[in-house]
Amino acid sequence: MKITDVLRKDIMIMDLQATTKEPVIDEMIQSLVNNGVITDRRKFKEAILEREAQVTTGLGDGIAMPHAKSAAVKEPTVLFAKSNKGVDYESLDGEPSYLFFMIAVPEGADNTHLETLASLSKLLIDEAFIDQLKKAITPDEVHALFEDAVSEEDVQEKAEETTANAENSQKKPFIVAITACPTGIAHTYMAEDALKKKAAELNVDIRVETQGSEGAKNALTADEIERAESIIIAASKQVDLSRFTGKHVLQRPVTDGIHKAEELITKAMNQEAPVYHADQVKTSETEEEKSSSIWGRIYKDLMNGISHMLPFVVGGGILLAISFLFESMLGSDSEIFTFLNSIGGNAFSFLIPIFAGFIAMSIADRPGLMPGMVAGLIAVNSDAGFLGGLVGGFLAGYIVVLLKQLFRNLPKSLEGLKPILIYPVIGLFFTGILMYYIFGPIFSGINSAMINFLQNLGTGNAVILGVILGGMMAIDMGGPFNKAAYAFSIGIFTDTGDGSLMAAVMAGGMVPPLAIAVATTMFKHKFTEGERKSGLTNYVMGISFITEGAIPFAAADPIRVIASSIIGAATAGGLTQLWNTAIPAPHGGLFVIPLAENALLFLLALAIGTMVAAVVLGLWKKTVR
Repeated sequence: MKITDVLRKDIMIMDLQATTKEPVIDEMIQSLVNNGVITDRRKFKEAILEREAQVTTGLGDGIAMPHAKSAAVKEPTVLFAKSNKGVDYESLDGEPSYLFFMIAVPEGADNTHLETLASLSKLLIDEAFIDQLKKAITPDEVHALFEDAVSEEDVQEKAEETTANAENSQKKPFIVAITACPTGIAHTYMAEDALKKKAAELNVDIRVETQGSEGAKNALTADEIERAESIIIAASKQVDLSRFTGKHVLQRPVTDGIHKAEELITKAMNQEAPVYHADQVKTSETEEEKSSSIWGRIYKDLMNGISHMLPFVVGGGILLAISFLFESMLGSDSEIFTFLNSIGGNAFSFLIPIFAGFIAMSIADRPGLMPGMVAGLIAVNSDAGFLGGLVGGFLAGYIVVLLKQLFRNLPKSLEGLKPILIYPVIGLFFTGILMYYIFGPIFSGINSAMINFLQNLGTGNAVILGVILGGMMAIDMGGPFNKAAYAFSIGIFTDTGDGSLMAAVMAGGMVPPLAIAVATTMFKHKFTEGERKSGLTNYVMGISFITEGAIPFAAADPIRVIASSIIGAATAGGLTQLWNTAIPAPHGGLFVIPLAENALLFLLALAIGTMVAAVVLGLWKKTVR
């Protein structure tokens, strides 16, 4: 299949009217809808915006390539559009975009379709070709330009094969590369082509492995890796580097592969990159990750601990809460209470060790898991609580990292001792000493002081805390603020069994999706038909305490949706504390309300917060034309 088979003339837009990013996306999607390419406008737009949230598809040099795979797409299609005025598309170079290629791919598209789209990406590296596209006036001209370019590319590929065979005996510098992007449709192949073309100009032999949507293509062989002077990783997602041990590995984002190919190849040839060792802390780290702040790395490690802890929190917490319900009805001697309380309590006993262990594992890979879990258990036994476990996880992780550095030059004959003796024994020993004698006692005192402070809060201060926690749940709807509020409340809940702050964060997290659902019902003229249908699903998301259900609406209209959600969530969170409500379960939404203290007042707080957010959003939004 050729690119001209999916580049349809009948859907092209030769003079876009919109001048900013989202309206341009809407204009192109409308053409796809009008011509029967997609079946669900809303679903496809959500997929496009989700891709844009990862990294802009405004590639620079006046080109943008919004793309997505979605079940809403009937058949692989490329829509070409041109703007004569230029569009502020938040491109990587900060310049306006003039040429647009919206790529719509069905879920489960085979490799042939993806290879066709890859060939489009490669064509867009040619500056002369881009200039001709900018001058084209009719869809026929655009299609003809692509037909000529594809024919010329076929000829060039054959010529390159002949040249490569002829030069096989000549010694040229040799490097290898991997290109990859989050979706693996466009940037992956554009980076591949840019690196190949620049390498040819610099008289450098290069092999590029692409890790796209269909998996790895042109996989590097062990012999090629051994011969290579350096490795280039132009990737914006995790790449396994274990096969490159002992080689100079240059790690950069995939966009650098497109726009800084010469710099990457020059650095690789000069071996201006560190030598990679398989036992270093991370399996792969892009330049974007390297340049991120220390707080970004801490957050990533913390989230790894929380995500692995959550099943224990939810399963154990809800069963414990149900057991208390049976205790109130049947008494503490009932068998069903004892049974459920025992199961839930056993799950809860793993919380802090699992939390600390997976923080340490995120930092130091598998060798960090065991000392991290033990650090968490020491925190439990010393009453250092959630905070002690948090510190213990980071402590264990970085102790193992230090051990990796200290023993990095161990003779190869002794390498096998590292994972089975050095890391577990020495890592556990020093982690245990520091937790048992220093950090355990310190955080036991801090934990006790914090609990006493919270238990003695006056009503006014408790309401303020509820407002803050509820509002934080709606700021980024599953992001750092949301997780920080949730983790804080879980910490108090696990240490004291007090579910009052869980009530605040649960109400705050339920408000955004519920408010959107109510707003799409009450203010129908402010939302499209697709948005109204999507709004119905937010009723289910909201009552289930799945805040992320509001994300597609927030991505499409961030200021109005997020601001109104924060107002409503903060209101609900504050009211839960004013009315002394508490939920003895860390998740479950409406399904655990029967377990709540002052359940009717909790529901009232939730309803008021939801209506406040829905009315603010509905009045603020503009009427759909």
